[in-house]
Amino acid sequence: MKKDASVKGAKKGMRKEYDFTGAKPNKFAKHFEGGSNVVLIDSDLSKIFPTDKAVNDALRALVSAIPKVKQKH
Repeated sequence: MKKDASVKGAKKGMRKEYDFTGAKPNKFAKHFEGGSNVVLIDSDLSKIFPTDKAVNDALRALVSAIPKVKQKH
C-alpha cells in the first residue's frame, strides 16, 4: 500500500501543533559552530578542575607526557 504524500511530508517536516512564534535565536549557537564535545566529570574531580580551561590544560599536559608512537600505514 502506498503512503499518502501528505503523510510522508508530515513525517519529514514539523508537526502543525508545534508553535515557535515566540521562539528566540539561540544565543549560544556561535559557541558551538565549530563543534563541541560535552563530558561529565565526577564531583570530586570538579573540585580539582573547576573550569573547562583547567580540564583542558590537565589533559594537554597528560597528552604531552605520553610518548608518540609511529603508526604503520
